[in-house]
Amino acid sequence: MKKRYSLRFYLAGAVAARAGDEMSGPALMLAGFALAGSTTDASSLLAGITISAAVGGPVLGTLLDRTRRPGRLLAAALVLYAAGLGMVLVGLGRLPFAVIILIAVLTGLLGPALSGGWTAQLPRVVLGDHLPRANTLDAMTFSVASLAGPALAGGVAEALGAPTAVVVSVALIALALPAAWMLPARPGRARDARTTSLISDLAAGMRVIVGRPSLARATLTSVVSCVAQGILTACIPLLGERVLGGAGRGAVLLSCAAISALVANAVLARFPRSVAPDTIIWASALVQAAALALATWRQPVVLIVAVLIAGIGEGPQLSALFTIRHREAPEHLRAQIFTTGASLKITGFALGAAVAGPVMTRSLPGTLALAASAAVLSALAFFTIPSAAVNSSADRAMSS
Repeated sequence: MKKRYSLRFYLAGAVAARAGDEMSGPALMLAGFALAGSTTDASSLLAGITISAAVGGPVLGTLLDRTRRPGRLLAAALVLYAAGLGMVLVGLGRLPFAVIILIAVLTGLLGPALSGGWTAQLPRVVLGDHLPRANTLDAMTFSVASLAGPALAGGVAEALGAPTAVVVSVALIALALPAAWMLPARPGRARDARTTSLISDLAAGMRVIVGRPSLARATLTSVVSCVAQGILTACIPLLGERVLGGAGRGAVLLSCAAISALVANAVLARFPRSVAPDTIIWASALVQAAALALATWRQPVVLIVAVLIAGIGEGPQLSALFTIRHREAPEHLRAQIFTTGASLKITGFALGAAVAGPVMTRSLPGTLALAASAAVLSALAFFTIPSAAVNSSADRAMSS
């Protein structure tokens, strides 16, 4: 199976799924903004579909670790996620907004499948010395998706309307189904050897995340960074309307960040040992903070430069985070650690988006300044966990 399943097939599926996911957030925001006419409702919709990932991620990852064919479970998660997006779209303007938020929250439980759940399968697609390069390429699929998704959302929304943009995002997720379904199976003996309960596996995975200092620092910093990114993303429709002349044009700003993230990761891939991944984690947070502070000027050219700088921080931080997760995660808990980490990041993003809505009604520059402060806090958070604080329970979890 490993010989038949190519890295290109994996990457193609990852790009399609992640582009659909990256497109869905801006598309839902634009649809909510168009149909409800409220920035608070639009940001609440984005927060609803992301905030429940904290619950869904660990459970989904544990199930992926325990199943013989994780690709089949991953494909089912993609189907349900796409169906949830469709239900949100159909319900907008027809159902009470509270019901729409509930549907979005339930859909968001499966969000980590498109990020951590997919990446956790990479070591069964490529082996040994090929994994570092594959890891960088996998991280770059997020940048490609971040480039294509918002651009498609803005373009389709401008040309055909925001609801159509949601439909296109669902179609992209559906295109990833074959690549997910055919992912390599876990060796039979590894599955048969699992005698622990689901709760025990959940606890073991959390002990590894908390008890491994390098993993804990990277996780905490990346989560707080996502709070800042959520605030910025929630500002996109209003920035587009007030600075660029149209709410739909604001989505293109996210593509600008993705372009610079992709370029930064490409440069990093050529010099993989130039900077330690642990250093990249906190330094990139400071780069994002500087970019968000610059964005408070709200001038078109300055705003574009700011989001380009933000991408230079975001791209390498994600690649470094993947490197640390692959380095620290034990094989039998790998999917759980990836999906738990992804769910925490998504939840941080959702909290940022939720906070941004009410603050934006008072001051858009103040909201961007709040995002910059969160990015600075994320860099400082890296140093709150001592490097020597090794938790012995994590070591036991890794050896079990």
